[in-house]
Amino acid sequence: MGFRIKRWRTSWGGPSHTPGSLPLSLLPFQSNGEPVVDAEYRKEIEKARRELRVLISREKCAPLMLRLAWHDAGTYDLRTGTGGPNGSIRNEAELNHAANSGLKTAVDLCESVSAKCPRISHADLFQLAGVVAVEITGGPTDSSSSPEEGRLPDATRGAAHLREVFGRMGLSDKDIVALSGGHTLAHRERSSFEGKWTEDPLKFDNSYFLNLVAGEKEELLKLPTDKALVADPALRHYVDLYSKDEEAFFRDYAESHKKLSELGFTHQAQPAGYTFRVLLVPPLPPPLP
Repeated sequence: MGFRIKRWRTSWGGPSHTPGSLPLSLLPFQSNGEPVVDAEYRKEIEKARRELRVLISREKCAPLMLRLAWHDAGTYDLRTGTGGPNGSIRNEAELNHAANSGLKTAVDLCESVSAKCPRISHADLFQLAGVVAVEITGGPTDSSSSPEEGRLPDATRGAAHLREVFGRMGLSDKDIVALSGGHTLAHRERSSFEGKWTEDPLKFDNSYFLNLVAGEKEELLKLPTDKALVADPALRHYVDLYSKDEEAFFRDYAESHKKLSELGFTHQAQPAGYTFRVLLVPPLPPPLP
């Protein structure tokens, strides 16, 4: 599986920019206005992708890596333009947010890849880790400031809360349900919620939705936010769709994951003094046999 590559704008303060970033004035442009991808950075990305595949397979940490990518991106605020997939989750203050409990392990694991691929920003690396996690289970430059706690979903609340959180990021009901399907690769080990959402949390499929439709299963998690997807008619529409059509789930998940990874991205022309970073977009999962 390959990646489609885009460029991301981030402010640049001079020599302190990351090694993988170049000033806009040094980048050639395509006819569509987007800069040409730097060949060396592309090679570094492919190297990091190989390293992540080995790491995630060896450590069996696909659920953790997908959660890392989601939580780094999921703080985006469309109104203020703050938060989002900028690598800030590695900062101690943000790692200590209650919703990020346990993610220091994922950040530390990624550091081993970062050491081998130093040109790649943590922002790219964390999103790439999420993409690779989805791939192997079947299925903006780094920021020094972190958003305030409370931007990620609270598992104890319902549909109105989910719409508030996802709506702040400019995401729709379909995005809420499709991205919730990422719980198929999840195992929760924090506070009063422990366990897994599916029988096989290392396989990316539509079993999360099959379990939602089937009702309570003693051995599986079903949190208030999960129940909200079933109780709310508009959200339930997508739950039913994805439980019956795995290919529809794969297609919509890829689209929603792409939107999540590109939060804050703009195609507008930028003046000198800005840099671009590579953004990795998850490909569609392979067709079912």
